[in-house]
Amino acid sequence: MSDFILPERIGSILKITLNRPDKYNSFVREMALAFQEQLEKAREDTAIRCVLLTGNGKAFCAGQDLREAIDPEGPELTKIVSEHYNPIIKQLRELPKPVVVAVNGVAAGAGANIALAGDVVLAAESASFIQAFSKIGLIPDSGGTYTLPRLIGYQKASALMMLGDKISATDAEKMGMIYRVVSDTSLAEESLKIAQTLSQMPTKALAYTKELLNHSPLNTLEQQLAEEDHFQTLAGKSYDYEEGVKAFLEKRKPEFRGE
Repeated sequence: MSDFILPERIGSILKITLNRPDKYNSFVREMALAFQEQLEKAREDTAIRCVLLTGNGKAFCAGQDLREAIDPEGPELTKIVSEHYNPIIKQLRELPKPVVVAVNGVAAGAGANIALAGDVVLAAESASFIQAFSKIGLIPDSGGTYTLPRLIGYQKASALMMLGDKISATDAEKMGMIYRVVSDTSLAEESLKIAQTLSQMPTKALAYTKELLNHSPLNTLEQQLAEEDHFQTLAGKSYDYEEGVKAFLEKRKPEFRGE
C-alpha cells in the first residue's frame, strides 16, 4: 500500500486522504494508482456507503507533480492523462455511492477537477481553486472541460480556464462551483457529518440519482423522463423504499440498509 494515499474506515464511510503534504499532495503515478485502488475497494465493499475525500496539510491537491511529467524516465503525458486521471474521474462519477469532498486548501489543475467530480463539495474558507493548465501551455483535463461549464456556465468556465484565475472558496460557492464554504476549523467536522448522514441514507436511491445526473446533460427531456421512470421503478423495489414508507406512516426515523 502506498503511503501517498491514507484510507480510513469510519463506520460505513471510507475516508481517503491524499498524503504528499510536502508536495502539496501533487500526484505521481504511484499515488494515482493507489487512489484508483481505494476507489475500487469502495465500489466492491457493500459495507461502504459513502466516500469522504480530503487532503493532508496545507493543500487539497496541486494536480500533477510536474517533475514526474518532464522526467525522461517517467510516464509520458498521454499516459498520465489516460492511465492516471481519466480512470479516477470515471471512478468518482460512476461510483454507486456518494462522494463528499472536503477541500482543505488549494485545489489546482487536476486537483481542482478531481474535487469538482465529487457529489457534495465543501471547502474551507482559506481554500482556493485554479485551472492552472494554461499557465504551462496545457489544456484542462480530468473532466474539467465537461464539469466546470455545467457547474458555472460557459462564459465563467472559459474565462477561468483561459486566464487561470485563482478563485476563493467564497467566490466558488457564489458561482455554484461548490456546495458550501465552512470555516477552516470546522471543515473536518462538517464534512464528516455530511458523510455520516449520506452513509445512513438509501444508498441505491442515491446511486440512481447520481447516474441520472450523469446522464442529464446529454439527454433530451423525453430521454431523461424515460430514465427517471426506469430508475424510479428500480428504487421502488428496494428494501429502503419499503422501510422509508413504513417509517413515514409510523411516524418514526427510518433505518435504511442501503439495500
